[in-house]
Amino acid sequence: MACVTLDAMSIRRAADAPVRTAIAGLTVLALGSVTALNVRSLPVIGDGTTYSAEFSEAAGLFEGNDVRVAGVKVGRVSDVRLRGDHVLVSLQVKGAWLGDATSAAIRLKTVLGQKYLALDPQGEGTLDPGKPIPRSRTTVPYDILAAFGDLSSTVDRIDTAQLAKSFDTLSATLANTPQSVRAALTGLSRLSDTLATRDHQLTALLGNTRVVSQTLVDRDAAVRQLLADGNQLLSEVGDREQAISSLLDGSRQLATELSGLIDDNDAQVGPLLTQLDQLTSMLQRNQDALAAGIRGFAPLVRLGTNIAGNGRFIDGYLCGLILPSIGPLNEEGCHG
Repeated sequence: MACVTLDAMSIRRAADAPVRTAIAGLTVLALGSVTALNVRSLPVIGDGTTYSAEFSEAAGLFEGNDVRVAGVKVGRVSDVRLRGDHVLVSLQVKGAWLGDATSAAIRLKTVLGQKYLALDPQGEGTLDPGKPIPRSRTTVPYDILAAFGDLSSTVDRIDTAQLAKSFDTLSATLANTPQSVRAALTGLSRLSDTLATRDHQLTALLGNTRVVSQTLVDRDAAVRQLLADGNQLLSEVGDREQAISSLLDGSRQLATELSGLIDDNDAQVGPLLTQLDQLTSMLQRNQDALAAGIRGFAPLVRLGTNIAGNGRFIDGYLCGLILPSIGPLNEEGCHG
């Protein structure tokens, strides 16, 4: 009876083994997936310690922008989100010390509007990752693109006709003032008239400026890549400068050596070329004579071929060897 019970327990353990193996495998797989998705947040192999800073506005800062200390990249912006009346920026810093009085500023990285977060480590203690840098120690840049947009919107709302009329009224009111004042007011009136007549052109110009600025912002990555490729090309040309200079020096020395070789052998080469010309002239004359001989010999060969064309003997016709009056051999003569 004991043997039967032992066998049943063994069978139950063997049946439960694949289930435990599957559960352990799924657990390891889930932990590996979570670790891979949060690898940047790990303390050793991740992107470093996570800090935060409060700003009055985002100012064009996006997730993934650089975080720099004294111009050196030490991390990246991990998150930008609105938190009440301010913007909370999360950043990850690795390999840099930050003091408890550290200040942060959003600065312009390229002329096309890309930004980065600059940190200025200050203080005696260490910055607490759990407390954000307050707005009193953060600054945002002046955005020239937004200024152009505001200028265009402001100009669109100006009533240029009413402005010109106001300048005309002011000029008429101050007509009895001294000559210098009247000249200045006249100039202002003419300026207002010019602005009024050029209203549509100015509006189109400002609108095109806004479009160009936005296009440059949209093409920021392409323009930066173009500048980087240009720098690489100039660097490569600079690296090859010595090789190109050596090639040019070698070509110049080769030309000098060839000139000396020609000068040294001019006395021998000149007579040799003259004799070669005489030889070619003699060969040409002999060729002409040989061609004339072949042309004269051709009829003789043709006749000889006709004579010997009937086999291994030669046919011949002799007329006039025996006179007709001598016998019956040639009674009729050659014309019989």
